[in-house]
This record gives sequence, structure tokens and C-alpha cells, in this order.
Amino acid sequence: MQKIFLAYVLIGFFSFNADCQNIKLADSLINEVNSGRLSDSVKCILYNKIAFNSSSPDQTIHYSELGLELSEKINLQKQIALSYLYLGDGHRLKGDLTKAIESYLKSAEKYSSLEEVIGESTAYSNLGNVYLAEGNYENSKIYFHKAIEIFRKEKDSTRLATTLLNTGELYREYHILDSALIYFQRSKVIFKNLNYPIGTAYNLGNIGLVLAEKGADNQAEENMNQAIAILEELGDRYPIAVYQNSLADIYAKRGEYNKAVKYARSSLNIGVEEGLKEQIRDASLKLSELYKSAKSSDQAYIYLKQYITYRDSINSEETIRKMADLRTEYEVNKKQVEVDLLSKQAKLNRIIAWSAVFIIALLLVLTVALLKIYRIKDRAVRIVRQRRRVIAAQRNKLDEVNKTKDRFFSIISHDIRGPISNFQGISGLINVLADSNDVDGLRQLGSMMEASAKEVSELLDNLLEWALSQEGRIPYYPQEVSLRETCQSNLNIMLNLAIAKNIDLIGHLPNDVILLVDKNSVSTIIRNLLSNAIKFTPEQGNVMLSIAEEDGFGIIEVKDSGIGISNEKLENLFSLKGTRSQWGTKGEKGIGLGLLLVHEFVELNNGRIEVESEEGKGTVFKVYLPLNSKTNSSDI
Repeated sequence: MQKIFLAYVLIGFFSFNADCQNIKLADSLINEVNSGRLSDSVKCILYNKIAFNSSSPDQTIHYSELGLELSEKINLQKQIALSYLYLGDGHRLKGDLTKAIESYLKSAEKYSSLEEVIGESTAYSNLGNVYLAEGNYENSKIYFHKAIEIFRKEKDSTRLATTLLNTGELYREYHILDSALIYFQRSKVIFKNLNYPIGTAYNLGNIGLVLAEKGADNQAEENMNQAIAILEELGDRYPIAVYQNSLADIYAKRGEYNKAVKYARSSLNIGVEEGLKEQIRDASLKLSELYKSAKSSDQAYIYLKQYITYRDSINSEETIRKMADLRTEYEVNKKQVEVDLLSKQAKLNRIIAWSAVFIIALLLVLTVALLKIYRIKDRAVRIVRQRRRVIAAQRNKLDEVNKTKDRFFSIISHDIRGPISNFQGISGLINVLADSNDVDGLRQLGSMMEASAKEVSELLDNLLEWALSQEGRIPYYPQEVSLRETCQSNLNIMLNLAIAKNIDLIGHLPNDVILLVDKNSVSTIIRNLLSNAIKFTPEQGNVMLSIAEEDGFGIIEVKDSGIGISNEKLENLFSLKGTRSQWGTKGEKGIGLGLLLVHEFVELNNGRIEVESEEGKGTVFKVYLPLNSKTNSSDI
């Protein structure tokens, strides 16, 4: 029965048949190796290339053994594995299947140790084909399935489809037709997805061969005709001859004698034209049978005699191969001069190639150097620009600080002059009133001195605290602070000042709020807000201090019924811009430094401040300070 192995004619794996060999290349490589100019590692590679391209099994074996010996000597592991693979090819082609199997097994073992899975699975696939040729069904199946598993894991679709096809041929050879069909169908799907028409054609034809054996002649005829159409377009005539011989059987069974003879003759003609001895043999036997059934004994005898001749010729193929080796050796000697010329040309090409590589490398080095210089220069320019921007920003900041300082000293000198002048005038009046023994006048002057001293003390206290905040020297020690207690103590401090102006000072502190803040700075915030509210609220007015909590913040609200703040002043309320000095409702002097401190201390404690005011109706200050996350009002 005719066997068709797509692995030998479609793709190379690592094992090829004579169709894939290049005799001229092998001749050239032999002369190159014999020149004595090559290193051992290069020789190993060339030995294996000669074995790969050799025209005879003996030459394949010879150069594989040379490559193997030298590779083991200099420890080139991949070349060792490849030498065993080609040695197996040589023994397989020569018909020594036992040695072929031994070599393929060693190749697979070496590839496995190198973790070269494609090489390993190729050796397995070749083993499957050898065992199939030997008639060892079980071993052939084992190695085909090993190869399939690895090709599937490595997602090598082409090799997987080819091995599936050969496995299907294994099952067809042993008449396990259902399994053969399954493997052919799987291979066909993959080849179709890969758009690999020759693989699709082989599957169609082989499926047709299976169907013919199962007696499904009509479907078998359709499949093989489809395969023949594809293969004729691709110019692959060997399988066409096989399929036409099978079609001749189908037509003979139908009684279509002339058509059967036509297909058998076509198969014979392809065999003759392509030098396919096995096809000439099989087609001759088929024609002999057809003419015998037609009672044409002369023609039957002629084709039977031709069948026997080609059968015997195939059996003595080894003798023919030895003669071909002698002819090849003779042709190699004739082509020595040609090889020498090719070697000189190859040497010149290598010199040109290395010169080009050197020039390209030099250009790359120059390009890298120029790029590096450009990057250094660009980086230096960027650094200079950045430093200029920093210096410009610092200069602008310094100018702003100087302007603020000048404005601040202007305000201080203006506002401190009033109380000091009062002290100067009062000191003269004291002598006059003492000489006139005016006790009531002295008491009045005492009250005036006390008010002036208080103004100066408050001004200096706020000035000191503001200066410290600008230098970053204000102590900041966040801790748990009871807002209700802090507010109550500041209400007590400010109560007398409110009573003196006949102002109703109200504290609305229903529930305690626990903050995580600096206690002293929060007291300063509350005290300055209350003092500011009392200062700018007329008699009979009211000032209310209340507390609450919202969204993770404690809220301090100071609301008064005072004179309010204009929109113009609201815009610069927490800075030194604009006019700062303003008299209270009872002649108290204020420069707004207390509100600057409030703003600084609110930010120090990670809070925020909001102001709402309407002239003639009053002002509301709201301060938001962070709650202590571990304690809330429900815990108090």
C-alpha cells in the first residue's frame, strides 16, 4: 500500500529527503572544509550542513559522524544533537532502521537536556515515521503522540498539522480507519486556518483513500478529485499519481473500464515523467489487473512484466545509490576550480561586509557622542533657566516682604504715637492737678492713663506674637483641647470689657467639642475675635460666642451687632494692604493686627476662617478647626 508522509515533502523539520538536498552546495562545502583554513567550530557547522545537503546516505552518515566527533571534542552541544539527527536520516535512507532509531533517540535526549523542545519533538516525529516504515505500530504511535503534545504546547501550528497528518497515515496503514479520519480532519482544519493549500490537499486526498477503503466510493472520488485540482495548480504530481491509482480502483469496481484504464495510465505517465519508481510499479500492476479482467492477455502480460522489472529495481536501490556516490565524487573533483573561485569571492565579500560594519559602527559612535553632548548642553541651559526663575521669584518675594515691612512700621508708628502723646499730656496735667489738690481730676487722669497703657500693652502683645509667627518661632503643640472650656475662660476674661461698654456678652456652649490643636494659639484666636467684636459694637449691643461641629471640624462663631465692615476692607482683612487703622465705637484705637494673628494661627492649626458682614448690622466670624479623630462629642 502506498504511504504518503507530508513531513518529508511539505516542511523540513530537521529531517529531509533527497528532494530537499542541494548537491552543488554540498560539493562546495566539502572543498571549503578540505581547505584547512577553518576553525573547529566552523568545521562542525559545515560538516552538519554537508550531511544535510548530501545526495547519498553514506555521505550523510560520513559527515554526520565527523561532525559528531568534532562537536563532542570541543563541546558544542547543539551541534551534537543535530549530528545525531542527521546520522539518523542517513541510516533511515540507507534502510538501516535500527541504527536510525538509535540515533534519533540520542538526538531527542540531547535536545531535551538543552531544553530545545522543537528539536526534541522533531526527533520524536522522525522516530514515528521510522517505526511506521519498520511496521512497529505501537512505537510509531507513541512518538507521533509525543511530538503532537510538544507542538501543541509550543503552538507550532504547521508542524502540529503535519504530525497529525502523518499520525492519520499511521492509522490508515493499520486499517484503523475511524481514527485515521479523525486525525486527517484535525490536520485539515489547522491547514485551512493557516491558509496552507498543499496541506489541505494532502488531507483531502488521504481522507479520500480512507473513504475508498471503507467503501464510500462517491465521497472518496469527490475528495480525491478536489485534492488533485489543488495539487495540479501547485505542481505537486507525486500524490496525484497515488490518488489517480486509487480512483482507477473505484472506477473498476463500478465497471467503468475505460475510465479506470485512463486514470491508471495517467498515474503511470506521471511516474515515468517524474522518475517515481514506486508509482510506475503500482500503476503497472493496476493496468495488468485491468487488462486481465478485460481478457486482454497480451497487454496484461506487458504491464505485469514492467511491474516485476520496477519491483526488482526498487529492491536493488542500494546498488544504484552506490553508483551515484561514485559519480558524485567524480563531479566534485571536476568542480574544484569553480569552488576555489567561489571561495575567493566569498572572502572578498566578507572583507566588504566587515568594512561596512566598521563604518556603520563608527557612525553610530559619533551619533551617540553628539547626542550626549547635545543632552548635556540642553540640561545646562534648563538648569540656568530654572535658577534664573528661582532667583526672580526670590527677588519678587523679597520686594514684597520689604513693602510689607515698610507698611507695617508706618502703621505701628502712627498708631503708637497716640497713646504715647496721651502719656506726655497727662504727665503735665498731673502736676497741675496735684498743686490744686484736685482729687477728682487725678482720678479721671488715672483712668485715662490706664486706658492708654492697656492700648499700648495690647498693641505690643499682638505685635510680638505676629513677629514670632513670621519667623516661624511660634510654639505649636497639638493636643486634645476642650473647646467649651477654652471659650468659657476667654469669656470670663473679656466680660469686664463688655460690661464697661454696656454690651451683652453671650456664650452659647451647649455641648463640648474636642479639638486636636495648639491650646495657646486657639485662646489667642478666641480672645482677639471677642476683643475686636466688643471694640466695634456700640453700647446696648450684643456679642455672642457659640460652638458646634460639622464634617470633621469644630466651629467657633463670634457674632456681633456692631458697625460692620465695608466690602473694600473685607478684601484685605487678613493682610497689611489698604488702610488698617480704625476707631472703635467708644474711641478705642485698632490697627487690625489682631485679625492678622487670627488668620496666621488658624492656618497654623490646619483650619480655615470665614467672614460675613454688613455695614450698620454687624459681623460674623466663623473659624473651622480639626476635631480629635479619636474623641467626639458623644464621648463627653
